[in-house]
Amino acid sequence: MNTLFTGREKERTLLRELLQSKESEFVALYGRRRVGKTFLVQNVYKDEIAFEVTGLNKVSKELQLENFTNLLNARLRGTSRLLTPPRSWLQAFAVLQEYLESLKRNKKHVVFIDELPWLATGKSDFLPALENFWNSWASKRNDIILLVCGSAASWMISNVVRSRGGLHNRITKRIRLLPFNLSETESFLKSRNIKLDRYSILQLYMVMGGIPHYLKEIRKGQSATQSIDEICFTKDGLLFDEFKNLYEALYSKPERYIRIIKALASKPKGLTRNEIIKECSLSSGGTTTRILDSLEESGFIMRYLPIGKNTKLAIYKLADPYSAFYLKFIDSTRVRGKGAWVKKSETPSWRNWSGFAFERICLAHTEQIKKALGISGVYTEESAWSGKAEPEGTGAQIDLLIDRADNVINVCEIKFSQHPFTIDKKYAAELRDKLFVFRQSTQTRKTLFLTMITTFGLKENQYSTSMVEQSLDMHALFEA
Repeated sequence: MNTLFTGREKERTLLRELLQSKESEFVALYGRRRVGKTFLVQNVYKDEIAFEVTGLNKVSKELQLENFTNLLNARLRGTSRLLTPPRSWLQAFAVLQEYLESLKRNKKHVVFIDELPWLATGKSDFLPALENFWNSWASKRNDIILLVCGSAASWMISNVVRSRGGLHNRITKRIRLLPFNLSETESFLKSRNIKLDRYSILQLYMVMGGIPHYLKEIRKGQSATQSIDEICFTKDGLLFDEFKNLYEALYSKPERYIRIIKALASKPKGLTRNEIIKECSLSSGGTTTRILDSLEESGFIMRYLPIGKNTKLAIYKLADPYSAFYLKFIDSTRVRGKGAWVKKSETPSWRNWSGFAFERICLAHTEQIKKALGISGVYTEESAWSGKAEPEGTGAQIDLLIDRADNVINVCEIKFSQHPFTIDKKYAAELRDKLFVFRQSTQTRKTLFLTMITTFGLKENQYSTSMVEQSLDMHALFEA
């Protein structure tokens, strides 16, 4: 099995198609740090990259220009000309243009600019020079693919994709690279000869999500528990202190971003924008909106609109498994080293937290859930819900609602357990109350299908038979 492009078939096909284009292309590729953006480009375009530069984090314009010059000199090796660092990015792109003009025009030449936000800092004048390079030269040819890449997704969208300046409407292709889903994670591990059952893969996904760079740390012959021990609870483990590095590499002022992540980690059911502002002592202006948008675009948080609520009451939830796991179990832990996770994974704290972690995974796999329910072709809107019945005021929460255009709502209850889940008399009464409160509160006339999503399925009894319309186990989440 080819390990290079596991789970990236769509993106690989799109990038390859650009090589057959009859005009130059300007591609914006973005996604959170460690998701595999650079790896994808370098492998798809390994024979077509004519020039590649990666921005350096938090260094001067002069050092960026020196790095640019060194990389271009490496391409010019064997010629009589050696470059000295130019004084401006306008000059740098002029030299790059001269180099590209010397190449044969019998194929596409890829110019790959990685970590663009680190290059295009406030007073660098990088973006105007990039705009000039594309608008005055590259766009007039038919043999250039200009591919810009960045981990700060919101920055990429604001400054490149939706630019109001010289790059306005210049992007010809936009690719958002997402973490692997469970099916892709399973394929990735198999491609590395790592043989784990799906429950073990689910446990690993709760800890590190579908981030290829994290998954590469899992070693053949180790159990999920051993892998978590080594990667998360030893000082040399990649994820022991990744949390701080992750946000500091993305944001110049990471403190506000981290405050929001911590607030959402402490409230698994989510917070509204106003609640986040209060919890994190933020202003109610545009800065908070930009921070939330950036975290959402990068996949660290998710937003949904509860049924029957206006946009001001949209709920934000923590979506990144690693951030949630780090803040709960790694941050300030006293138990470290081999065997640390064996101890922690047997505690009530883990069992309680794992329910929220499994719910988080289900919310990220609603397309797989719809496919397993046989409703892939039906238009739906997904959300969680909480409300009260009147006049009694009895409250209820629903993990996932799938509101369907065919006059049905799947009311999904998500339960994590290590064995087939049993609906007993008490829980059956809770389920009836939830359905009653939901119908009374929303006044919906749609048919309600109670749907159970569990790790190992339901144990059949009178309640599961009479109350549950459809039951899914964790295998549904592994649908391709």
